[in-house]
Amino acid sequence: MAKFFYICILQSERDEDRFYTGLTGDLPEPLRNHNAGRILHTAKWRPWRVKAYVALSDRIRAARFERYLKSASGRAFVKKHFKVNSAASFSDAPAGA
Repeated sequence: MAKFFYICILQSERDEDRFYTGLTGDLPEPLRNHNAGRILHTAKWRPWRVKAYVALSDRIRAARFERYLKSASGRAFVKKHFKVNSAASFSDAPAGA
């Protein structure tokens, strides 16, 4: 079975205009880490929930897509296609963080 890499978009339950986009090989892990406060960048906006995710089998393409989603046009894409409330507060955490 092919390994997948996930680009996940998390939404803060405390501030629904706050989002985090990240790349992972284990989909449940980022949510656990963010909600446990292990990620300092997002700890003050916890708890988090998964708003959307995309699975790709190629890590390089997944990293490029994650980087795109963190750009201005990528945030607009997310806002339009994933129906998020706001795309202005996406994290600028490094790729793969």
